[in-house]
Amino acid sequence: FKMCPGRVICKLLCSEEKEVDLAVQSAKAAFKIWSQMSGMERSRVLLEAARIIREQRDEIATLETINNGKSIFEAKVDIDISWQCLEYYAGLAGSLAGEHIQLPGGSFGYTRREPLGVCAGIGAWNYPFQTACWKCAPALACGNAMVFKPSPFTPISVVKLAEIFTEAGVPKGLFNVVQGGAATGQLLCHHPDVAKISFTGSVPTGSKIMEMAAKGIKPVTLELGGKSPLIIFSDCALENAVNGALMANFLTQGEVCCNGTRVFVERKILDVFTKEVVKRTQKIKIGDPLLEDTRMGALINRPHLNRVQGFIKQAKEQGAEVLCGGDLYVPDDPKLKNGYYMRPCVLGKCTDDMTCVKEEIFGPVMSILPFDTEEEVLERANNTKFGLAGGVFTRDIQKAHRVVAALKAGMCFINNYNISPVELPFGGYKASGFGRENGRAAIEHYTQLKTVCVEMGDVESVF
Repeated sequence: FKMCPGRVICKLLCSEEKEVDLAVQSAKAAFKIWSQMSGMERSRVLLEAARIIREQRDEIATLETINNGKSIFEAKVDIDISWQCLEYYAGLAGSLAGEHIQLPGGSFGYTRREPLGVCAGIGAWNYPFQTACWKCAPALACGNAMVFKPSPFTPISVVKLAEIFTEAGVPKGLFNVVQGGAATGQLLCHHPDVAKISFTGSVPTGSKIMEMAAKGIKPVTLELGGKSPLIIFSDCALENAVNGALMANFLTQGEVCCNGTRVFVERKILDVFTKEVVKRTQKIKIGDPLLEDTRMGALINRPHLNRVQGFIKQAKEQGAEVLCGGDLYVPDDPKLKNGYYMRPCVLGKCTDDMTCVKEEIFGPVMSILPFDTEEEVLERANNTKFGLAGGVFTRDIQKAHRVVAALKAGMCFINNYNISPVELPFGGYKASGFGRENGRAAIEHYTQLKTVCVEMGDVESVF
């Protein structure tokens, strides 16, 4: 593999109505077999898929780097999280159960936790392989089938996942991939044999998907955008807080929905914190994502790079100060000259009413905002339509728990950021969506409960 940003690496045909229907019907046939298998049988297949991913980790990570542009260092972490996700749900598959409830006179009731059927997964381009695993692992563990549509910007690595599932022994068609943009997604959402939709992406698209799902009374899981607050108190461990701010803003070129891009810093340490963040940001190695020491690769495409640049230009016009970065970066390597690179940016002198502070940029841009009191910062932190994540850095553990309890966000971090173990639920409040991925919570979104009431005596009629 060679990294040649700006060049076409493959061409794929969009799946139209015929192909989408074939994929759904194939998944429907596979569902009849898979749903009748025991949880332990499904567990063994998922464990085999996890083993194959673990064995092919470096190859898949390379594919993902070419697919997305992120550093190979990060891509390997993504692949590790992916196989861990499959292992986790393989472990739960055999333990899925309902309840037994004793009723008067020896009668009883019980509940059955049953799969939904064919689920549609619609993925994002920032974590293509990992997002697919986050969606399909709980779905398959619960006995469902899945038709998955990756982003048209990152169509490749999910096809590899489908091949791995086939090799692991799932029934043919259980995990199907369709390719395309909005039109293909609409076909999936409207298909009468799709029982549930799980989407990761932007708020406007999520709103449209929810509207389409409503017409078929289909449940949805929506993992949407964010403009998350990261609160740095003066009693923090400074180096740790700086590390946290970098992790909260610059992973995957800043193209992360839960990034803590509004960095609120207590005024007492504003200057020292800002100075250290700028120094560390300027040292981030940008360039060929396939090199092990690269820490920031290329943004997803030219229009997105231009959009991020537009936010920085607007921030300057509104009075923000570019403390470092924000400009285009041209690597020395001639084969990278057409890549979509930019230097990570730190903005100072920001205020809450600036566009760069209110809107999701989805690029390597950090906005620093001073604050004076806990009460003040909490009010400002929650003053957003989003509610995906939030973080706090402080040595005062009581204050830490008090602050995260007050944050209106689904995913909160104390003295760390962007840590997402598969054992913990992930999802947002408000416009950031609803439903949860990962953890036991995801089981609720891929099963339906059936209640059975058993009478052990004679039926007493009131007629």
